[in-house]
Amino acid sequence: MSGSFDRQDAFSGTKAVPDALAIDAERLAGWLADHVPGFAGRLEVRQFKGGQSNPTYLLETPAASFVLRRKPPGALLPSAHAVDREYKVMKALGEAGFPVPRVLGHETDADVIGTEFYVMDKVEGRIFWDPAMPDATRGERAAVYGAMNATLARLHGYDPQVLGLGDYGKPEGYVARQIARWSKQYRASETETIAEMDRLIDWLPTRLPGAQPARVVHGDFRLDNLIIAPETPEVAAVLDWELSTLGDPVADFTYHCMQWVMPQGPDGAGIGTLAGRDLEALGIPALADYIASYERATGFPVAKDLDFFFAYNFFRIAAILQGIAGRVRDGTATNENAEQMAKQIRPLAETAWGFARKAGA
Repeated sequence: MSGSFDRQDAFSGTKAVPDALAIDAERLAGWLADHVPGFAGRLEVRQFKGGQSNPTYLLETPAASFVLRRKPPGALLPSAHAVDREYKVMKALGEAGFPVPRVLGHETDADVIGTEFYVMDKVEGRIFWDPAMPDATRGERAAVYGAMNATLARLHGYDPQVLGLGDYGKPEGYVARQIARWSKQYRASETETIAEMDRLIDWLPTRLPGAQPARVVHGDFRLDNLIIAPETPEVAAVLDWELSTLGDPVADFTYHCMQWVMPQGPDGAGIGTLAGRDLEALGIPALADYIASYERATGFPVAKDLDFFFAYNFFRIAAILQGIAGRVRDGTATNENAEQMAKQIRPLAETAWGFARKAGA
């Protein structure tokens, strides 16, 4: 099922920074010396292979390692690449004891490295780019999936006001706003006509289900955005908070569930999928059981509107990938696999429309 594309190899580790995303290491080192306690020594900068949106860099010194995320250079879509929001939510969640990297500093002055950025601790652990975790044992897979479910349930258990994030987004109308936002973003980066996307843009706003109480939603919660502890199945850190806001926890959770039904990408590329896998043999819970665990932990109903939320979330991720396709067109994509990812837009749109039809479209 994995085809010829090795996700673990393609996205793991670091690479030399391409010229288009280069950072002046000497200037950055001066900023770090002023803003990060204990920073000292020669600075080496490499770029992480993974990630499709905000370029992410490994900063190494003789004594310590850090991670930097920045806005990409060039013309950007409105409201995209919000590294300031990432910094804010990670700071608040870290202070509450939720597993995120400790943030160390945020800079809005583009003169330092060319765009806005923030710096955080480097968290040691493992990232599984294939949701089937091919090198893990059956018991380890079961434990990791249990920890992943519990971590998202824990996030959705926080009261945003208690976290100091009551102003992190509008608490009402999240799904409707997301549909409007991603419809607009899709149109702004559209590279070809996809009839299913046009139908979804028209249909989704007419079928909105009842909303749940507003919670902090991650927006892109999946296995490859987690760091799993080096020796245990615990979640050491949740990464990539660019799309986080206040919103509907069920919408957030069902996005996470798409990996069970994700269409296979070209040559095994694209987004990781569990579709067609023998989940029992792997030790990975069936989708219905995974949903039931979350429902028990949170009290939020998922199963009754699952087809709508799958239609909505497949549409949403197709629109996100369309933004990547637009950056390929414009020459500002941050990942050499971006073009392969963009090839999955049409299959995702077709899948979304299939769930819309099941939901009554």
